[in-house]
Amino acid sequence: MTRRWLAVALTLLTSLTSACGYNSIQKLDEQANAAQGQIEVMLQRRADLVPNLVSTVKGYATHEEAVFTNIANARAGLLGAVQSHDPTQMADANATFGSALGRLLAISEAYPELKADQGFRQLQDELTGTENRIATARGDYNEAVRQYNSTIRTFPTVLTAKVTGAKERKYFEVSSPGSREAPTVDFSKPAPAAPAAPATKSP
Repeated sequence: MTRRWLAVALTLLTSLTSACGYNSIQKLDEQANAAQGQIEVMLQRRADLVPNLVSTVKGYATHEEAVFTNIANARAGLLGAVQSHDPTQMADANATFGSALGRLLAISEAYPELKADQGFRQLQDELTGTENRIATARGDYNEAVRQYNSTIRTFPTVLTAKVTGAKERKYFEVSSPGSREAPTVDFSKPAPAAPAAPATKSP
């Protein structure tokens, strides 16, 4: 008899947790965690490819120290953001890193030998593939977050969310719209000369 009542109790408990949405909240939260993990893996890979890229570029453009310093700082910021596990920090750091990386890659326009280097081209291809995977992972994560946030705001699961302390999750998006796009840099064209100061007339 005891076993029978235990089975009934477990069945009722399962039904209650399903009805109140607890299981759905947990499932969607785990999906978002898994999707965020994929983003972090791809961001780490993107950062890991850069040292070899910098070494290749330095072999042809040793005097571009400002660009090398910027990419090193941006890479450190990206790695720190990945360790924070904060989606907004990661999105901002990734945008900053992308801007610095764009400047680094633009150097090849001024160095034909670098542009033709097989190792350089291979690294570019690997970076492009990684960026595409980041974009896919970002889309998967944001969709998982959308479903999760929508679920914990919808009755009756909103009641369960309040009881269990479930909070809305952040999307993977930059905090400042202006940082979404990297500036265009063309090293193949010389910088325009500064306008000459007007001559002063003697009294």
